[in-house]
Amino acid sequence: MAVRSELDGVPLGPDAFVATMTSYGHFTAMQVRDGRVRGLAHHLDRLTTSTRLLFGAELDVERVRAYVRQAIAGEPALSVRVLVLTRSFDEPMTPEILVRTLPPHPVDPAPLRLRTVRYQRDLPQVKHLGTFGLIHHARQAELAGYDDALFVDHAGRISEASVWNAGFLAGDTVVWPEAEVLPGITMLVQQDALHRLGVPQETREVRPADLGGFDTMFLTNSETPGRPVASVDGFVLPPADRAVKLLAEAYETVPWDEI
Repeated sequence: MAVRSELDGVPLGPDAFVATMTSYGHFTAMQVRDGRVRGLAHHLDRLTTSTRLLFGAELDVERVRAYVRQAIAGEPALSVRVLVLTRSFDEPMTPEILVRTLPPHPVDPAPLRLRTVRYQRDLPQVKHLGTFGLIHHARQAELAGYDDALFVDHAGRISEASVWNAGFLAGDTVVWPEAEVLPGITMLVQQDALHRLGVPQETREVRPADLGGFDTMFLTNSETPGRPVASVDGFVLPPADRAVKLLAEAYETVPWDEI
């Protein structure tokens, strides 16, 4: 299927998307199957909280759901992005809702080689449209022979990767880095699932020098419940098979919510 975009429920032509280009706004990304998505409540809470923060406005989540249902009608499998943005900076700002549908992205199981970089996103708790730094640092890492960038904050702590949350396995405990990060929906869903399964979890500071103390490292985002990390700055990590299996099994226990 072709990429489709609808702004406040109105389909846009192939060139009209240019008119919506702005760096002020936020979004959530989801994998939709037969009209359902995992972690719907987390997606709606993200959109509501970020709209309040960026626009000082309340978001009608039922309108969001209606727009998404309209955009996905008749399609069994899609990647969907819901963007809340504005094309006018006059106050009070009026947020608009853009729904984009794309083909589902196949999961890539290949382990990633990461390069650390000192970087902290603006408003890290928001999945906002200001992605210049993410793309720039990821590209620089690729040009240097790595697969992606791993961000280290100004306190020297590992935080997140370009489009991923990071996690670690220490024995039977899943460790999440303590830093200012985007609370990714898949990470939140995984945390809920692991808690229900009785898997120990903790959040603590992790620095690059601490990597040798972990059994493995993984990344997670809306397309992948657990992606293995092969190395960081050339430091080779143990295979992540056990962590990936644990995360996949936990993720499969999460129900699909009807949009």
